[in-house]
Amino acid sequence: MRTVRAVRWLLPGLVVKRWMLTSGLGLLLALLGAAIWADLTPIYWSIETLFWFLTAITTFLPRSITGPLVFILGGGLLLWGQSRSFGSIQQALAPSKDTALVDALRAKSKLNRGPNIVAIGGGTGLASLLSGLKSYSSRITAIVTVADDGGSSGVLRRELGVQPPGDIRNCLAALSTEAPLLTRLFQYRFSSGSGLEGHSFGNLFLSALTAITGNLEAAITASSRVLAVQGQVVPATNVDVKLWAELENGQKIEGESAIGNAPSPILRIGCYPEKPTALPRGLEAIANADLILLGPGSLYTSLLPNLLVPELVDAIQSSNAPKLYICNLMTQPGETDGLDVSGHVRAIEAQLASSGISKRIFNSILAQDEIEPSPLVDYYKARGAQPVTCDKRALKLQGYKVIQAPLQGRRQTPTLRHDSRSLALAIMRFYRSYKKDI
Repeated sequence: MRTVRAVRWLLPGLVVKRWMLTSGLGLLLALLGAAIWADLTPIYWSIETLFWFLTAITTFLPRSITGPLVFILGGGLLLWGQSRSFGSIQQALAPSKDTALVDALRAKSKLNRGPNIVAIGGGTGLASLLSGLKSYSSRITAIVTVADDGGSSGVLRRELGVQPPGDIRNCLAALSTEAPLLTRLFQYRFSSGSGLEGHSFGNLFLSALTAITGNLEAAITASSRVLAVQGQVVPATNVDVKLWAELENGQKIEGESAIGNAPSPILRIGCYPEKPTALPRGLEAIANADLILLGPGSLYTSLLPNLLVPELVDAIQSSNAPKLYICNLMTQPGETDGLDVSGHVRAIEAQLASSGISKRIFNSILAQDEIEPSPLVDYYKARGAQPVTCDKRALKLQGYKVIQAPLQGRRQTPTLRHDSRSLALAIMRFYRSYKKDI
């Protein structure tokens, strides 16, 4: 096994062999320089010694036997020495890791060659997406809404004056490559304790770091180092925004948590203050993106709030990267009642139109295959949620490219949510298909 592992160091893409060869060449040049400095005497001695040694060993055995034996001995020593050297390096750097250093380097090299992906959204949908995508690329940027005003995030926002950390915490945990125990600690939610009940450790950690560093962006950067995050997480804006929504019945409601339980269909949303500014890191990520994703997630409270940042919309429009909207599996009571995939798309277009943007920014749609009837579907229906159906032909007639896939996964689960692996696989197939077509 050790020999096989040593041979794997010779595989391409590890960016190790070139530096080993460079080191070997440097050693030879250094020895040659020393020999020239010493008037070439060491070279003469080395050649004479080598001739004497070769003559001696070929006296006992013919060259047809001596050559292969010496070659095998040299190769064996090289592989053994290399294996021991990198084993010692691994023991020094990561003694508790089960993965061999060569395997870790190969995986790292593969991820570094992955596409630049920008995923825009919020909530558990974005976290699930990121957790699947990190198997395909390390160049991922999550642009996350900061409009949450409910739960632990809402309390910290009101009492400490910080931007809501909940969705950001979920994305950091999803992209973490650190030990599972540390990630679980970051996601841990206190179930008791005066003032602590309902808060997650990660929310408190991010809020404290925001106070120490002076802003949420610096707190995210520090947390990313602690969790060894693969990629980066960027807030959609550093402005303290508050959502509002106009309803079909003429009512206007305020706050993300209220919008999620709207008593009437939502016509459009907006925010205070209007036209919040985007962070430069988010704009730079979109400009360099190979693939831009919107969703999955709550339509009016996780996805569309990001499109209220004009600079983000402008950057998406200016990008030549393929843009894919990922639709939810089920409708959300009080937010997307009765909407099929076309209804979700119309809501996005209507929101952009209300901001003065008539051009589509997402021309491709990823939707779930038809969901088969089951007791789980009946359970959701009893609580007011319906499967989001997809009229593929109608959407294609409107000029959209529509991809349907089993995004729920093949395994039976207690909830109807996107399976992170199945979702990431469908996205990468879309991206590879796009690359072949251009």
